[in-house]
Amino acid sequence: MRVNDPPDQPTLLFDGQCGFCRKWVHRLAASSHEVETRSYQEARHEFPEIPEAACASSVQLINSDGTVVSGAEAAIRFWSTSSIFGRIARTMYRGLPGFSQASEAGYRVIAASRPAASAIVRLMWGGDMFRPGFRVSGDLFLRLLGLIYAAAFLSLVVQIQGLIGNQGILPLEQTLQIVRERFGVSSTFEFPSLLWLWSSDLALVLLCLAGAVTGLVGFLMPYVWLPWLVSWVCYLSLVSVGRAFLSFQWDALLLEIGFLAVLHTLVHARGWSPRSKRNPIGFSASPHPMRAISWAYRWLLFRLMFASGVVKLASNDEAWWNLTALTRYYETQPLPNAIAWYVHHLPEAFHTFSCLVTFGIEILVPFLFFAPRRLRHLAAVLTIGLQILILLTGNYTFFNLLSIALCLWLIEDAAYPAWIRDRFQNRLATNQTNILRKLTIPAICLNLVFSTMLLTRGAFRLDIQFPDPVRSVYGWIAPYRILNTYGLFAVMTTDRPEIILEGSSDGDFWKSYEFFYKPGDIHRAPPFVAPHQPRLDWQMWFAALGPIRNSPWFYGFAQRLFEG
Repeated sequence: MRVNDPPDQPTLLFDGQCGFCRKWVHRLAASSHEVETRSYQEARHEFPEIPEAACASSVQLINSDGTVVSGAEAAIRFWSTSSIFGRIARTMYRGLPGFSQASEAGYRVIAASRPAASAIVRLMWGGDMFRPGFRVSGDLFLRLLGLIYAAAFLSLVVQIQGLIGNQGILPLEQTLQIVRERFGVSSTFEFPSLLWLWSSDLALVLLCLAGAVTGLVGFLMPYVWLPWLVSWVCYLSLVSVGRAFLSFQWDALLLEIGFLAVLHTLVHARGWSPRSKRNPIGFSASPHPMRAISWAYRWLLFRLMFASGVVKLASNDEAWWNLTALTRYYETQPLPNAIAWYVHHLPEAFHTFSCLVTFGIEILVPFLFFAPRRLRHLAAVLTIGLQILILLTGNYTFFNLLSIALCLWLIEDAAYPAWIRDRFQNRLATNQTNILRKLTIPAICLNLVFSTMLLTRGAFRLDIQFPDPVRSVYGWIAPYRILNTYGLFAVMTTDRPEIILEGSSDGDFWKSYEFFYKPGDIHRAPPFVAPHQPRLDWQMWFAALGPIRNSPWFYGFAQRLFEG
């Protein structure tokens, strides 16, 4: 169909009396300036060639050349002007066999049941369907991440010399020498670290202090990208050479989140546009984060939670399959706290129910991270609730805080109280053209490919052979810990063995070495220590679970005790 007097720009006619149609059109129109949207009731007289019945039954898109398309094709073309997903759908509509027919059939079903569809929309989105904004959540997330960085570095600075200092349990110089002998000229690529340049104990302390300071700067000025880069480089430098003492999943998670924060703030920084040289360090107020950025954080949270649930089942551990894992967990976990004692003594039915809830939140709820607003907010509440319960009953360093911080990306600005939104509105910055913004989508596509490979291998434990180029590229980026595998407590420990260290000055009278944080004296209540991580105490838990040859660091520890 054609119209005799085409508009200057494409125009979409929709049923203005249909709340379902009005909400969807307003949602897409907020991000599209290429198409004019008008209700057919007010614009019908301008396009007499289009039958009124056609306008009442489906949307009509009048192109600038006078051609008219309707139904699913019109909706997808309109969608393609405001979203990359719409552009993908338009490509599929044009070239994928059967997609256009299925789209039109689905459109007719929805059009015929708009009252029911409208009720579903209200249930899932609420009163409006405006696209989600994460300006408040983005700002709060970065500030919380800055505090977590500071806590992680300050936790390390008080123990780093004893762990990997040159008189420590795993001396840094010894580690660097082993790496040089094994990897030769590629050592610095396989183990990226500033400590290749200076490997003294002072360098270790200064790295920790620099990371703590830049973490606090990130808390105070979240959209300055340089502090995030410094924090990430400092932490990577320590993890790369920290061996067993910096090989925990939350260390990898902090590095992956930290790298995303670097990209996040760089993408929104001013000064990267070729037309502007202002603000070379990229300072700006709180911008609206790109949708791709919010999706990247949500995908990381999905991988973290989903893998933690799937790995419990994939391990075929009997305690998880028969729902008895939590009956012993509170006393056998690495560093219980005082509350864990009380929870441990709750009825067995409570622990069975807790297992079911844990599986539900870790395996089912993560799919709601990509759902409409209300379901996503429900997922945030459930996930944060689980993390708070874990935090209250165990000392898992900053891991739970990182998980809670990621959950902020599930909460839209509209969910915050008006007084919080108003404060951020006063500091709103306009996003500017940025070269890196053009690379965001390709980078996220690569992320999906690599993280899918890690999920299938790490969580599902499937030996799928991915193409050699994919494995080669991942092998190149793996040392930088920007994509990692996750999954805690794949196998639940049901006993609590402890290594008892004793010393004697005369060979007759022996006295036990008491650790400050791990369980020891049964008359002392286990302390609260998170977000600090006493890394030697943690490794003592792992060492007790198997033969001592599985914990080679223990020989260095014993040697240092002999030396006093």
